[in-house]
Amino acid sequence: MGPSFLFEAASDEELEHEPDQDDLEEEGDDDEETELRPTQSPWDFASYFESAAEEHARRSTTSVDFKISKALQQRSAPLTNPIDDDSADSEPDHQEDYRPEDEDDGTSNAVDSKSFFAPSDGVSFRANSFMELNLSRPLLKACEVLGYTKPTPIQAACIPLALTGRDICGSAITGSGKTAAFALPSLERLLFRPKRVNAIRVLILTPTRELAAQVYSMIKNLAQFTDIRCCLIVGGLSTQVQVTALRSMPDIVVATPGRMIDHLRNSMSVDLDDLAILILDEADRLLELGFSAEIRELTRLCPKRRQTMLFSATMTEEVDELIKLSLTRPVRLSADPSTKRPETLTEEVVRIRRMREVNQEAVLLALCSKTFTSRVIIFSGTKQAAHRLKILFGLAGFKAAELHGNLTQVQRLDALELFRKQQVDFLIATDVAARGLDIIGVQTVINYACPRDLTSYVHRVGRTARAGREGYAVTFVTDNDRSLLKAIAKRAGSKLKSRIVAEQSITKWSQIIDQMEDQVAAILQEEREETALRKAEMEATKAENMIAHKDDIYSRPKRTWFVTEMEKKRVASAAKASVEKEKGSGKEVISAQQAEDLKMKEKRRREREKNLPRKKRRKMEAARERLEEENQIDKSDEGKDKNKKEKSGISLVDLAYRRAKAVKAVKKAQDAGKIVKNARKKSKRPSQTNPSRGEEMRELFQSDMSEKKQKRSTRGVGKKKSFKSKSRYKRK
Repeated sequence: MGPSFLFEAASDEELEHEPDQDDLEEEGDDDEETELRPTQSPWDFASYFESAAEEHARRSTTSVDFKISKALQQRSAPLTNPIDDDSADSEPDHQEDYRPEDEDDGTSNAVDSKSFFAPSDGVSFRANSFMELNLSRPLLKACEVLGYTKPTPIQAACIPLALTGRDICGSAITGSGKTAAFALPSLERLLFRPKRVNAIRVLILTPTRELAAQVYSMIKNLAQFTDIRCCLIVGGLSTQVQVTALRSMPDIVVATPGRMIDHLRNSMSVDLDDLAILILDEADRLLELGFSAEIRELTRLCPKRRQTMLFSATMTEEVDELIKLSLTRPVRLSADPSTKRPETLTEEVVRIRRMREVNQEAVLLALCSKTFTSRVIIFSGTKQAAHRLKILFGLAGFKAAELHGNLTQVQRLDALELFRKQQVDFLIATDVAARGLDIIGVQTVINYACPRDLTSYVHRVGRTARAGREGYAVTFVTDNDRSLLKAIAKRAGSKLKSRIVAEQSITKWSQIIDQMEDQVAAILQEEREETALRKAEMEATKAENMIAHKDDIYSRPKRTWFVTEMEKKRVASAAKASVEKEKGSGKEVISAQQAEDLKMKEKRRREREKNLPRKKRRKMEAARERLEEENQIDKSDEGKDKNKKEKSGISLVDLAYRRAKAVKAVKKAQDAGKIVKNARKKSKRPSQTNPSRGEEMRELFQSDMSEKKQKRSTRGVGKKKSFKSKSRYKRK
């Protein structure tokens, strides 16, 4: 959409209080960089949370690092380390230009959606200083303290429009300062708020807790010279502390969608009646299936007269999703194409052939032992795989931290803080860390598990090469990931490299991993036992509390949610099905003839149902819905009796309505003289017929024919009528 741009050195968003020695050596020749005097770091993850060591002591558990160190002490014989072996360096890793196996036509069907967006003519993507953007002195002073001197293009374009109250859909490459682009105009508008009435005026929603903590820390630093108050509302932290913070009516709330809805429904004196600005960070992720219902609920609770701003590096182009957010003629600001690559990013692929997939862990350890040794983020596909890699790295002598959903919130933030302070060299994470996290000095991103699409790839590799710095992105590509490899090659062009890992290193690391398997299994078994013991202690504590404080507990109102349990299961199953469909579409290869047959089969089924009478069509739809509900009830309440199944799966109103409808249908059938089967004896296969069905049909046919003869005889005797259609009768 908009003009492309390159970052200048002075517009770095991530300047730190004490620059690293490596950065000073690299940038020593640049006089403008050394003249900057930043005094604060914008990000701080651990200033307001307890440490992970305190949490382990409180819960009577031990960390995985303690278990790894104990396993290393109990190791009978030392493992051969390929790092110290000179023979491993006889065949070093090397790069070569990537040669695509076949060319992609690259045809795309773009939908013209300009009518939904207001024209952005006259928008300037350039400003020499923040003073040109008409910001107040407290905000200018905060920018100076943080080391911000020149606005980035997305900031220069967004801030003047946001100050006028316009709805904005903004996109720019990762590391371009989108957080400050929506934080600065929001703070500027809050400086002129009515201060006599405290109210929540700005709500910022993010898809992950870590990103929310980062945005909260950034806003606190930008508002340090003002009287604007901000609070953080995320899952995994104390609910009572958050309730107290919300009741004090802070000006800005940074939250994840689920916990914010929980407070709005179940916490007293918390509402969004006076909200003026709604901001969605990483908006394309929030508009996906897993968050769409929650975002619609929050949008419904917000006032219609508000300003809405959406930001992401890969902004969605689906106008239907944006219309649901009640945007008023938004301005689309694209400082660069959505899939533009930073100029300082070096992209590489490591081909994992079909017979070598078992050695993927050995390839990763070989790369991390010789080539990429520090400031590396490794993206794994699952939480279990990330935890296994953490144990393997620890047993191999590497300093690593893990970040995924199986950890507590304190452990997740502690891992980020350790990696930010460079106390560990590797951060092994799932896609929780793929969006928005701005960690200084990340040199390499390794996609150990190939991302499912190009959007996920763009966000993952965006953790490095931020704001003009250099970075490497290495992706492990198997034979099942050819479609994504084509998209990466098309995006990177001739700059995509293919890395060949030394065969000797892979062989040696495979042997070491085989030797460590017993220790890995022992650590995992110890963790399972610890988890079972902790759950038993929690159940015992819960039983004691129920006995001691029974009246107090039952006097509290039950916590509610905006959807029923059945609807939550449907959304979860739909999300799971969509993910499996995306995975299957990338891995399952079918021929063009098979695809055409499937398409025609689905088309014939739709046409067949379309030609049915309306009554039969409705019956089929009702039967299909009833079957889905029964299957969900059977899965959720397996092993329980029938009455409990009905109560857990269907509300009382629906149950009473269905029973009344069934009684009415039975009575109507009896009046008509038809035979109705008992609902309890109804078989699961409606196509099977009873032996007496033919006799029943014969009797019905004979009675029907006799009724028709009687009607003909009563109309007139001896009169002959020629056949005429209904239309002719109507005309005459």
